[in-house]
Amino acid sequence: MHSHASMPLISCWDLLPLFLLSASQMGAGSAVCRPGFSEDIYTTVMSETVLPGQPLFIVKYVHCGRISHVRFECSQPEDFRISVDGVVYARRPLDTSHSWITPLLIKARDGVTGQQWQTRVWLLSPGAHLSEKHAMPRTHIPEIVIPSHPINTSLRRIKRGWVIPPINVAENSRGPFPMNLVRIRSDNDERVSLRYSVTGPGADQPPTSVFSIDPVSGQLSVLKPLDREHLPSFNLRAHAVDLNGNQVENPIDIMIHVIDMNDNRPEFIQQIWNGSVPEGSKPGTSVITVTSVDKDDPKTPNGQLRYKIVSQNPASLSPNMFTINNKTGSIITVAAGLDREKVPQYTLIIQATDMEGNPTYGLSNTATAVITVTDVNDNPPEFTANTFFGEVSENQVNVILVNMAVSDKDQPNTAAWDTVYRITAGDPMGHFSVPTDSGSNKGLMTVIKPIDYEVNRAFVLTVVAVNEVPMQRGVHLSRQSTATVSVRVNDVNESPYFEPNPKLLKLQEGPQTESVITTFTAQDPDRFMQQSLRYSTLSDPGDWLRIDSINGLITTVSVLDRESPYVENNIYTATFLATDTGFPPASGTGTLQILLLDVNDNAPQFFPSEAKICDKPDNSGINITALDADIPPNTGPFIFELPSEPAEVRENWTVTQLRVGHVPSGSD
Repeated sequence: MHSHASMPLISCWDLLPLFLLSASQMGAGSAVCRPGFSEDIYTTVMSETVLPGQPLFIVKYVHCGRISHVRFECSQPEDFRISVDGVVYARRPLDTSHSWITPLLIKARDGVTGQQWQTRVWLLSPGAHLSEKHAMPRTHIPEIVIPSHPINTSLRRIKRGWVIPPINVAENSRGPFPMNLVRIRSDNDERVSLRYSVTGPGADQPPTSVFSIDPVSGQLSVLKPLDREHLPSFNLRAHAVDLNGNQVENPIDIMIHVIDMNDNRPEFIQQIWNGSVPEGSKPGTSVITVTSVDKDDPKTPNGQLRYKIVSQNPASLSPNMFTINNKTGSIITVAAGLDREKVPQYTLIIQATDMEGNPTYGLSNTATAVITVTDVNDNPPEFTANTFFGEVSENQVNVILVNMAVSDKDQPNTAAWDTVYRITAGDPMGHFSVPTDSGSNKGLMTVIKPIDYEVNRAFVLTVVAVNEVPMQRGVHLSRQSTATVSVRVNDVNESPYFEPNPKLLKLQEGPQTESVITTFTAQDPDRFMQQSLRYSTLSDPGDWLRIDSINGLITTVSVLDRESPYVENNIYTATFLATDTGFPPASGTGTLQILLLDVNDNAPQFFPSEAKICDKPDNSGINITALDADIPPNTGPFIFELPSEPAEVRENWTVTQLRVGHVPSGSD
């Protein structure tokens, strides 16, 4: 491809052209920098396939170090768009089988001063040449001319008021290599034989052998494909020396930018994303944010990602329960009706596409978002039956009568599922309780207080079932779930009981035998059973009593003696047994306590009963004491006398009363 000297050629590698700037437009040999496009006319060869969003070429605007307020405009905005850095992209697929007869006009406008500049770009089809109509003298690779100065002039006098514009090279070029980029030339090469060299990363520093320069011609070339993701730019320094190695020109900096190609797919930072959302959530509820990265340049469409939901499984209730922010990756609910009991989990396939989401030309990747619908208490417990039945024998406690089952559609073993049972009617005395079985969630109707069949033969209870936590706000309930429990009480043969028990009877000791002293009968609590009682003696230590087996009459069979060793604290105790005729028979015991009142039925007894007295010089006597088994007032005072016979007793002995008074039993 050839062009006029004022129309530098822009070559296309891998769909992205190389921008080369000629220093002639900068005024070679002059230190004056003028803002504007680097060239008045550009020519570029189009690639065979032009896709939407594909970068095509670059026009270079020189700012001369000023703060830029420039905005670019394109004469064919329906086909092309231009970025703020001068990269021109295709908006739609372009037919490159023919050249554009009319050049593309690009304008740069300063938003502050209103000043504007323009340049033209000729777009050529692959392999095409300019026609004779547009024929121009052929030229070689553009040159960067180092401003000359007298060789013996001090470096301090050299003006460096301008900057060499960067060279842009597309990454992943297929060559052929080496590929010429630009020729560096000094005006002094007409007077002195010069040798050119470049230094810096990519030349003589790692990574080496990326760029080389012909030491004689100053032709700078790239030797291999470049990878923007590895190194996005190279800062080289060009040198010009004479044959003796003396510096002829000040070194100049050459910046080489690697232009991004869309050679990297988006990559999700994880393949499985787990999120959750409460059931019943309103549209617009945030669920989870997925994130993908793209190694390509984020300032170009190559690295600008867009997200979308490819599929939702299951598609029930609504095929689009969720939506995703195509720029941020934030997933939110978009439809109402999330119901864990119907769909507990959704699986979304999320796609990230670069080229701003262009489905035809962008590169894509997918990840999976698993969204769990968490439970809220939006379903009340409901009894599986309206009526439950149970029975219990009277007097039983801590026995389970009924297992009351409920169904609850909420998630098992959560507070929204766990059920609490309350008895609201039919149990005024608190005979029953309904604890919850933690494993099955059933209500266990339990007797906690004994029931008397003769008082309550049946119960009809009302039980309400509610959850541990309140229902979700906004859930309408027509009524609470209630059930009726019918409890039948079974009669059992209960033991007869004596009343009162023990029975206390006061009686003077010594009644005659066969004396009826009392009636000691029992009562049978089983009013609804046809049965009778029989009595018998269970304990009678002195064998003093007899009980009539039919009517319970107590008769003496021996003398009741208060002073008997069978009497303790004046009370004689006997126990009797009442046995019914039920099957099996039941029996109860009764205790009869007889308080024996004392009578004077015991004579005093000397103590000691025998005593010795010997002749003593002082004629001292002995002390005699009396004992009485009775209690006051049937004891002392005692009177001591000598017998009247024989007469010599009274003549030889005397008795003197030492103390007058009531002498207790066993006292002097």
